[in-house]
Amino acid sequence: MDGENGTDSNTQLVTDDFKIRGAAARNISKDKSRDVAPETCTICLESITERAVAAPCNHLTFDFLCLVSWLQERPTCPLCKVLVTEVQYEWRGPEDYKTYRVPKQEIVTATAQNGQERRQGLSRRFAAVQASTSAVRSGTTVEDPALQRRRRAYRERTYSLHVGTNPISQYRDFTCEAFAASADLQSRARAFLRRELKVFSFLDATRTRRGGNTREFLVEYIIAVLKVNEIKGAGGHAEDLVAEFLGLENARMLLHELEAWLRSPFGRLEAWDEEVQYQNASTDDK
Repeated sequence: MDGENGTDSNTQLVTDDFKIRGAAARNISKDKSRDVAPETCTICLESITERAVAAPCNHLTFDFLCLVSWLQERPTCPLCKVLVTEVQYEWRGPEDYKTYRVPKQEIVTATAQNGQERRQGLSRRFAAVQASTSAVRSGTTVEDPALQRRRRAYRERTYSLHVGTNPISQYRDFTCEAFAASADLQSRARAFLRRELKVFSFLDATRTRRGGNTREFLVEYIIAVLKVNEIKGAGGHAEDLVAEFLGLENARMLLHELEAWLRSPFGRLEAWDEEVQYQNASTDDK
């Protein structure tokens, strides 16, 4: 069976986005001669040194230490909000691994939280920073006029207007499966998020657990979330996950604007800026 011998020097471990029990790894023979970039942990953005699989949801893009640390704060999967009961790690084969069981007290605490608290609460790691930096938003640095317009849109909550899907507009809807399979959509999402996240000045002073840049972490985090959650799904999972870092209203608007950009036929943000229309005409200061 593929993946049973983790010490075979002629094979390399390659993981799928999701782990199915009994198929955590698959072998790729050397003669295919293709390089596989090292996977990065969704939580810290560093290379994964000890892969961890969250059960029962089976998401696996985590380093063991990062995931266990995350679960000490909130025992839910960073990507889907499912309650994590155990973490599987030290994989040697499909059925050969160790298990860390999440303490029941943490699970009970998470279950007791009501839905409103989960939707409206910022992550504890970022709430204090937002409060302490909210007053430091008036800088003298000259910034991109496009970014100024984006700041105004968020300040006034003027959402971009919906454009229908048709051959004339060339706007197209997409699913999370299509997003996960499209390098182009993911690349466009990165370009949009790297600019859009500059709107939130409270992120300036924050760093990730390993000292990385918070905005870059959020770019990759949001992309990982959208690979497994509809951007505007009925359950609001994507919105909930992003809201933990940006707040509910900011998260809702960011995902709305990101969807508008990704549905559009434009390859450059500047082209989209020229065409996008807002609920309030004064926001579209061109």
